Amino acid sequence: MIDGRSTLITTILSAVLAGTLAMAPVAEACTRLVYLGPEGNIITARSMDWKSDVATNLWILPRGIERSGQAGENSIKWKAKYGSVVATGYDISTTDGVNDAGLMANVLWLVESEYPKFDGQSKPGLTIAAWAQYALDNFATVAEAVEALEREPFMIVTDNVPGENRRTTLHLSLSDATGDSAIIEYIKGKQVIHHDRKYQVMTNSPTFDEQLALNAYWKKIGGTVMLPGTNRAADRFARASFYVDAIPKEEDANRALASVFSVIRNVSVPYGLNTPEEPNISSTRWRTVVDHKRKLYFFESALTPNTFWVDLKTIDFSAETGKVKKLDLGENQDHTYSGDATPSFKDAKLFQFLGL
Repeated sequence: MIDGRSTLITTILSAVLAGTLAMAPVAEACTRLVYLGPEGNIITARSMDWKSDVATNLWILPRGIERSGQAGENSIKWKAKYGSVVATGYDISTTDGVNDAGLMANVLWLVESEYPKFDGQSKPGLTIAAWAQYALDNFATVAEAVEALEREPFMIVTDNVPGENRRTTLHLSLSDATGDSAIIEYIKGKQVIHHDRKYQVMTNSPTFDEQLALNAYWKKIGGTVMLPGTNRAADRFARASFYVDAIPKEEDANRALASVFSVIRNVSVPYGLNTPEEPNISSTRWRTVVDHKRKLYFFESALTPNTFWVDLKTIDFSAETGKVKKLDLGENQDHTYSGDATPSFKDAKLFQFLGL
């Protein structure tokens, strides 16, 4: 005999599978989550999933750097108010990072993204490669960033993925030392901002509002009964949402960190995975975890046995004496660092954002 719970599970599974199969093929994938612990233990983690080497390196960027939106003559211009530690993509874009005020920015793939057509006249342009950096340079908190972005001071200008014949389509997540979160997307040419402390998880397709609706099904079942186990974005969203709330709310910062690492690893994609029927599901290349309270930026490559960190508290971010520095992570991020890698950064020439 089938009891009520089994009937509920069957119904929900059918609905979720129908919605999942109706989605467009999954593109390059990533997951981001925010842990809300006691005593100000706020931790943000993300995985970078990509089908090939993203040529990532870590950079220290001091305050005072003057930037352009790299969108031609009508580009937005600004000077960095905050220093930051960032992970680049191909050393032409900021994919991930945290500033010295504790604001973290992450860009993840979203194939549904559709940006307004840039005419070079109505508003200044900002290359999508510098979208995350703009937030890190200018804002200390999520609330401050949202207030400014709601005024739409720029238009995002996108270009092809390096070496590929397809447009870069991303959405942006922000989190800060208070645990506040925001997800910024461009849907049908319009900016959409989801701003709330409860928005702890972000993955990829479908759009964020649809992810929330799909996740509601799994909440009805309960994560201790059943959780979806595939590498699809909606399934990773459901697992991350359950586990980030289910892990202990630790006062001990190191134990909280260990729990968060275990969750982001749980939603990672095994390295070298080859799934012929889903050619666009990509392996996790690396993971980052930020301890906002202690201002520590952790990095973990899929190809090395060690996790290392950068201590923002020990970095000179001042405009007067701070220097641009680079930590070379090697091909496929296979250089091995251990413990505090802050002293291993070397002086470097500032990278340039890809633009028009």
